[in-house]
Amino acid sequence: MRPMMQQLRAELRRRQREIVRLLGQFVRCESPSHDKPSVDQMARIVARQWRSRGAKVRILAERARGDHVRAEVWLGRGRPTGQILVLGHLDTVYPLGTLAKTPFRISAGRAWGPGTFDMKAGLVLALAAVDALQSLRLRPAKRLVFFWNSDEEIDSESSRYRIESEAKRSDLVLVLEPALGPEGHLKTARKGVGTAELIVTGRSAHAGLSPQAGVNAVHELALQTVRLMKMNDPRRGITVQVTVLEGGTVPNVVPDAARAQMDLRVKRMADAAPLERNLRSLRPILPGAQIEVRGGINRPPLERAAGGLDLFRQARSLMREIGEPLEESFAGGGSDGNFTAALGVPTLDGLGAVGDGAHSPREHVVIRSLPDRGALLAGLLRTL
Repeated sequence: MRPMMQQLRAELRRRQREIVRLLGQFVRCESPSHDKPSVDQMARIVARQWRSRGAKVRILAERARGDHVRAEVWLGRGRPTGQILVLGHLDTVYPLGTLAKTPFRISAGRAWGPGTFDMKAGLVLALAAVDALQSLRLRPAKRLVFFWNSDEEIDSESSRYRIESEAKRSDLVLVLEPALGPEGHLKTARKGVGTAELIVTGRSAHAGLSPQAGVNAVHELALQTVRLMKMNDPRRGITVQVTVLEGGTVPNVVPDAARAQMDLRVKRMADAAPLERNLRSLRPILPGAQIEVRGGINRPPLERAAGGLDLFRQARSLMREIGEPLEESFAGGGSDGNFTAALGVPTLDGLGAVGDGAHSPREHVVIRSLPDRGALLAGLLRTL
């Protein structure tokens, strides 16, 4: 008999057309984070797929955000020895109507379309992995819980407490965010992420007749932006990027209000509090100006830790069985795995599809890699 991983890959290669067809169905259901009816429709489609496989499915309703889906699968006999939590998200960054401009299509061995890579292929891989385990009668020792949230792309505000609660009942967490790079690296570390806002209040005046009577909020904001950019520390992995500026009304009025939004990232949790203190220690530069800073780090970093590394080593060992290399990488972006790792639960990220172009019209996945990625996930579910 062939080794387990070879069996899984062969089974999933046999199902490759079915995998791509289901990916197309998921991508054609547009699901922008802020459009609740659309994300809820995606949740119903995903829930239907899991119910058809005998899973215990709950749609977790939200009032302001899209609904989440929890699917529980037990393929073993007797009592499970624990629980594996698998995470992913239903939402995408694309507004309704994007699909009309960049439709789902197959070309050059790739599946193209909004959300293919980040991360509807991950949702499909989870279903494919369970299909393969059931078909081959391979029985995991642990209960499998798949949690698909609706607001990962907008900070997981409504789902964070649900994810953390589920993680506390789990032995480990596998995250189906996209792989890193064309080689399909897994992610054993990620930066913590946050947003902040600098609000400036000045005093309006006629820009020609009495500019000296005003306090120019835009000028103050420009001076503060220079200060903010000096908070970057690439060596420590700290980034502060001013990304959105607003200020002023009409050309002949000294502006009395301005604001800046910032993207904040840290490699280590120990750097989060000092960075936030630095932001709140800012003081006005122009006489008469007032400033206020809001926000901070809201997604802790996924720091490279022993538990996650053990999971990666198991994943690499499984891929060696089918002659495929596998490496780990550090990612500058965050995911819901950041929350679970910060709780001390061993977490492995980047187990989704191989592809490129996330959040862009070039988004795609490499079709021939899908059976291998599905086999890797199935192998982990079976052996951990």
